[in-house]
Amino acid sequence: MGLEISDEMLGTFAPLLVYWIYSGFYVVLGLFAEDYRLHTIKDEDEKNLVSKFDVVKGVLLQQAVQAVVATLLFAVTGSDTQSSTNENASILVLARQFVTAMLVMDTWQYFMHRYMHQNKFLYKHIHSLHHRLIVPYSFGALYNHPVEGLLNDTIGGALSFLLSGMSPRASIFFFSFATIKTVDDHCGLWLPGNPFHMFFNNNSAYHDVHHQLYGNKYNFSQPFFVMWDKILGTYLPYSLEKRESGGFESRPCKDFKAE
Repeated sequence: MGLEISDEMLGTFAPLLVYWIYSGFYVVLGLFAEDYRLHTIKDEDEKNLVSKFDVVKGVLLQQAVQAVVATLLFAVTGSDTQSSTNENASILVLARQFVTAMLVMDTWQYFMHRYMHQNKFLYKHIHSLHHRLIVPYSFGALYNHPVEGLLNDTIGGALSFLLSGMSPRASIFFFSFATIKTVDDHCGLWLPGNPFHMFFNNNSAYHDVHHQLYGNKYNFSQPFFVMWDKILGTYLPYSLEKRESGGFESRPCKDFKAE
């Protein structure tokens, strides 16, 4: 008799595994793609204010909290048997659930993220931890203070799951996709043919702007769309320019004036 793994267990642990596999792919690729980097390897090693060892520890802590919350959430919302009526949902229903979950996650994370910048106490003691990564890289995507990880990512994910009405099985794919998108936004590379760059204006260059000093008050949207930045006036247009030494650099448009 083969080992059976429940949808709830896969929904809990698949996104965690996907995170390290996909970010590991970018770590290796970044060693051979200097012409597509938004920052040099030297800048990545010298400008960041936290060691990669500490980043790994911080991410593992956040993932442990996420796993606990996901386990409790699935236990409260029901088992595989109880949710079986949702498992055969049509493609249209699944698409609606995915879009709803994306909008819920974007809305929650935009306002939470922006507030953590506006509130000086929260920024100094909590959110500034993530901004120690001045030069973002793939496996630093979820490097946050544990409180921010819980409030922003974990609760945001729980709300997306609950309000979209998706099943545990659908959540496996949604949260794995959201994880891949978040890692991609922090990968520090601008690769030709990247589908995320084709379909989403919120991408690695867009988020890189936010990690720079001039963009700290802009481009709060994550991880999918840029609608809240555009609606609420925090959208910072930028251009990608080739560096003479290789790679790209994101720069604010010429008419931008920092506040």
